[in-house]
Amino acid sequence: MPKDNSIKSVLIIGSGPIIIGQACEFDYSGSQAARSLKEEGIEVSLINSNPATIMTDKVTADHIYLLPLTPESIAKILNERKIDAVLPTMGGQTGLNLCKKCHETGLWEKNGVRIIGVDIDAIDRTENREKFRKLMIDIGVEVPPSGTATSFLEGKEIAQALGFPLVIRPSYTLGGSGGSFVPVKEEFDGALNRGMHISPIHEVLIEKSVAGWKEFELELLRDSNDNVIIICSIENLDPMGIHTGDSVTIAPALTLADTAYQKMRDLAIKMMRSLGKFAGGCNVQFAVNPENDRQIIAIEINPRVSRSSALASKATGYPIAKIAAKLAIGYNLDELQNQITKSTSAFFEPTLDYVVVKIPRWNFDKFIGSDRSLGLQMKSVGEVMAIGRSFQEAIQKACQSLEIKRNGLGADGRELTNQEPLIASLEHPSWNRIFHIYDAIKLGLSFKTIHRITGIDNWFLRQIEDLIMLEKEIEKHDINTIPAELMMEAKQKGYADRQLGHLLRCFESEVYKKRSEMGIKRVYKLVDTCAAEFPAKTPYYYSTFENENESISSGKKKVVVLGSGPNRIGQGIEFDYCCVHGVLAAREAGYETIMINCNPETVSTDFDIADKLYFEPVFWEHVYDIIQHEKPEGIIVQLGGQTALKLAEKLNRYNIKIIGTSFDSIDIAEDRGRFSELLRDLNIPYPPFAVCEDADHAAEVSRNLKFPLLVRPSYVLGGQSMKIVINEQELEQHVVKLLKDIPGNRILLDHFLEHAIEAEADAICDGEDVYIMGIMEHIEPAGIHSGDSYAVLPTFDLSEDVIRQIEEHTRRIALALQVIGLINIQFAVKDGKVFVIEANPRASRTMPFICKAYDEPYLNYATKIMLGKNKLKDFRFSPKKKGYALKIPVFSFDKFPGVNKELGPEMKSTGEAIYFIDDLKDEFFVNVYSERNLYLSR
Repeated sequence: MPKDNSIKSVLIIGSGPIIIGQACEFDYSGSQAARSLKEEGIEVSLINSNPATIMTDKVTADHIYLLPLTPESIAKILNERKIDAVLPTMGGQTGLNLCKKCHETGLWEKNGVRIIGVDIDAIDRTENREKFRKLMIDIGVEVPPSGTATSFLEGKEIAQALGFPLVIRPSYTLGGSGGSFVPVKEEFDGALNRGMHISPIHEVLIEKSVAGWKEFELELLRDSNDNVIIICSIENLDPMGIHTGDSVTIAPALTLADTAYQKMRDLAIKMMRSLGKFAGGCNVQFAVNPENDRQIIAIEINPRVSRSSALASKATGYPIAKIAAKLAIGYNLDELQNQITKSTSAFFEPTLDYVVVKIPRWNFDKFIGSDRSLGLQMKSVGEVMAIGRSFQEAIQKACQSLEIKRNGLGADGRELTNQEPLIASLEHPSWNRIFHIYDAIKLGLSFKTIHRITGIDNWFLRQIEDLIMLEKEIEKHDINTIPAELMMEAKQKGYADRQLGHLLRCFESEVYKKRSEMGIKRVYKLVDTCAAEFPAKTPYYYSTFENENESISSGKKKVVVLGSGPNRIGQGIEFDYCCVHGVLAAREAGYETIMINCNPETVSTDFDIADKLYFEPVFWEHVYDIIQHEKPEGIIVQLGGQTALKLAEKLNRYNIKIIGTSFDSIDIAEDRGRFSELLRDLNIPYPPFAVCEDADHAAEVSRNLKFPLLVRPSYVLGGQSMKIVINEQELEQHVVKLLKDIPGNRILLDHFLEHAIEAEADAICDGEDVYIMGIMEHIEPAGIHSGDSYAVLPTFDLSEDVIRQIEEHTRRIALALQVIGLINIQFAVKDGKVFVIEANPRASRTMPFICKAYDEPYLNYATKIMLGKNKLKDFRFSPKKKGYALKIPVFSFDKFPGVNKELGPEMKSTGEAIYFIDDLKDEFFVNVYSERNLYLSR
């Protein structure tokens, strides 16, 4: 069936601020869907409250509504605009829940709006645990023995009938919120209370636990002709009992017999068809009995684009959200083109001749006192994905992508060698799960013991054991005696030069030189969806070590944009927003654009954003090899947060051009000591400071600085490890901890300005002139990280003289640092005097917020200035909008019961929302201002 021409305008519902369990994968899905509908000539409106997303940008949709995700906001849009259909499946659980609320109030029907991509009955059948259970039984799909409770008494009766262990799953939640494994009766009451409280309808499913069974997922697409295809199978390394968002996952499934896979396919298709007649995407999760793989149990089905859909899209190259959007407006699969090959139809199932591994990224260090064990409730804040020709190569590359001071899996001297804590870690899995499995095998624990404790399939354990055996063989040699065959095997299995340097007792650079002499060089393969059966037109690459190189370097002038890696607190989706706009601006300026990133959730790693995408770790060896192959004009490091910025020193050392602000200027700003010295030379006020490199020196200088002191390491993000200390004992303890965690770091001690107002300015500088994009004032006083503060743009009660000081300091610092591009400066205002706290000569966390608040393409301007294509005088800046924009931080403390929620200089928020007000009498602003000041006074 061709496109439904009665649909001329569509409203897409976004997912709101980033929270644990619902992150930037929905920005990717929403952005892709919007572009897909616009291609069909459909007018696209989009509602979302998250300013850090590409989906809320003018490049994505025709009409952007940065509004709270409420029925009232939907009503406002419907009053302003004729909407024919709503697509709620791109906004995660938030989008579905809002769509359902609007349906229940009759809002869609009243305004003649059709729901496409899913139907309300399907949402209800899948999110209501009791309806899901009954539906599965009706269609003959096995589910765990269970019962649904809407009261405490019902829950107790169900538990008594089923017996322990049990699993509690609240209805209508995301990221496993409120879900828990209950091994014994004594833990049941508390778990039931939590689950009932978190479910918006106070309903929970209580089911017999299948913890220890193997877990798999399938991603499906279905059209209005009832054609269904399986896009990707995904296997969890961890068995049932650990949320899939917190598990290492592998695509395609590697340990599933073909007979079991075929049965799983049939069950998934039957389940999707049972939900009703709708066209779109679906995610299905199964548990498989490890003793009998013919026994397959359905765990859940999501009739929407899911967290795994972004992973499956990047793993296969099949743009699930883009195709799902076209199916929603009437197309059938056989009427659509394969976006990768451009010569085959979308009605085919991707074939992979490589292996993909996803590893979650956690931020437990931000949640002091939290339970770090993994379970049914998701706790990770981001993820990385790696592609290799084998599981071993992919797992090594994924570990290199994490940015947790590991060079890969093993071979870095950081193994845990004490058996007792190692076994305890295997019994209580946490963020270091995969590393401790490696350590256990290396220590000599038997497969039988490891499998019994973890439930991880022996095939994966043998793969890791094989790596350890290879390391032992390598250690018999040194850099001069290692055979080329052994070097090649190590590189094909994913070992970084740094790891091999550790095993061969030499420097990374020596390994690189040696393998280059041996002719062992990285080559690049296409992600083509069809295992090279048809030629691919899309330049989407991963690296390996073979003979044939499928990435041909053009003779065009080109730039590389370094991405920001995995999402984490302090460095999230806002930097991906900056990278995407950098790529678009560089392309406008006539450059071939090359993106390097390893985050599957992001828009920057969509295959049609840059001219070339390298899905690779943002890790020196990988970046350097791509640079050697492509020979770009230079590298943009200003847009990818600290991930990209930390590579500036090596780029400079290897004489690779950094586009925009120089490395020396970056280093002055990032090195706390050098920057304070610059302020002193400029006669710009700053808090009294000293730089120390050990605890004794810190204690000595503290006597002159006076307590309280703010202790700040250099080159960190999100205020990592910053702390306000009030005496010598606290100072010594924190400095010792810092130097243990970040050896050789230069630590700055500032006298902390109590009761000061905090403000920040974002500016563009072309080396001669400075344009200040915006000055924000924080509602909380200095001492609370800017990412955790409510902030108002423009300022709301700073005097004209204070604003003048901020503007003057910003211009002088930008010019003194010789900034070419972006700079963010943070200030503390006390007694009418403006002190400089820090400067970041890069895109800041607040850049997307300012771009959205003033509706100005500042990143486009800044990128073209970095490239030397324009000066500030070439741009015509629009007058600033009237009114105010309020930045609202969003936290995920609910995932960590009992955690210390007190805010301070280290960032803890996971996302943000934007809220526009006409004046300071706005009721919402008045309430926020009152509440925050009341909170702080306590």
